[in-house]
Amino acid sequence: GTPWGGDGGDTVGGGASGPGVSPGGSGAGPAGWARPRGAAGAGGGGGEEEEEETEAGPATEPGGGTDYEALPQGSAVSTHMLAGAVAGVLEHCVMYPIDCVKTRMQSLQPEPAARYRNVLEALRRIVQTEGIWRPMRGLNITATGAGPAHALYFACYEQLKKTLSDVIHAGGNSHVANGTAGCVATLLHDAAMNPAEVVKQRMQMYNSPYRRVTDCVRAIWRKEGAGAFYRSYTTQLTMNIPFQAIHFMAYESLQEQLNPHRQYNPGTHVVSGACAGAVAAAATTPLDVCKTLLNTQEALAMNSDISRHITGMANAFRTVYRVGGLPAYFRGVQARVIYQMPSTAIAWSVYEFFKYILTKRQEDRRAGK
Repeated sequence: GTPWGGDGGDTVGGGASGPGVSPGGSGAGPAGWARPRGAAGAGGGGGEEEEEETEAGPATEPGGGTDYEALPQGSAVSTHMLAGAVAGVLEHCVMYPIDCVKTRMQSLQPEPAARYRNVLEALRRIVQTEGIWRPMRGLNITATGAGPAHALYFACYEQLKKTLSDVIHAGGNSHVANGTAGCVATLLHDAAMNPAEVVKQRMQMYNSPYRRVTDCVRAIWRKEGAGAFYRSYTTQLTMNIPFQAIHFMAYESLQEQLNPHRQYNPGTHVVSGACAGAVAAAATTPLDVCKTLLNTQEALAMNSDISRHITGMANAFRTVYRVGGLPAYFRGVQARVIYQMPSTAIAWSVYEFFKYILTKRQEDRRAGK
């Protein structure tokens, strides 16, 4: 449920144009797509040169390709939003069964039938005892929320990163700009996604009374009020902001080692993003456990609490410690890392692929093809 620690370059990793997945792999894209905006060498240019190229239309590189960053601003925003929405929906759909397992493994006092040793055992037992489609319950509300949430995330990140990079390090890459843009984009993403997260996690829990999204939404609204849909918002932000910051810095460091020329190389983008996502996911697991508790209001944990509802991050932290001690803060860490590594790779690869396709269509239109 994090937005995702992506394995993108231009989007989440900084100066490169992302994990450019082009049809046929790293060598199939236009030859001129080898350099990020402002990098040295072919296609380098930054600042004033880039502004001139943008006004004139897409800039062609010496190799005959097109510099994506020189596309007109208006088309870039819509491209980022559409590509981001598609990537976000696919990421959540493909990895949803693992997300279901993560939610259950983070339960503070699970029932005997819902105690799992590892992710594979959990999936096998859920399918055997509750049906093959049980791990997918709640997928529809997740997909509905993920589309607009990720569209806002990508559009905000791209625009803010470019603006801040020009101010902090004109024509080059700035880690500060990357991190700041990611944090601000997270505010929008979580605002759009949080209600869907609450409904999703209530439906994922063992013995959940809700079979349909509408039943769950009505029950939460009637019993707990509209505020229940944002009860975990501050905890979600507290988790996602450091998650993004850790991921951006780790990704950039790995890219500098594995892909110093910032060429379109899906392999290095996937490896860098997956490793950075795993580190960030493990480090922020305690906050994710607290978020799950706030979203699900787990009955057994609440029974040992003096208040009617668990509200606020501090209350959630105290409840987790009282019920399970320090180890409880890392419940589900295995599932969280397993979920995060491929999901970031899927999200960013799909994002860059759709960005490539949409960009090519825009270029063809301008050329009158």
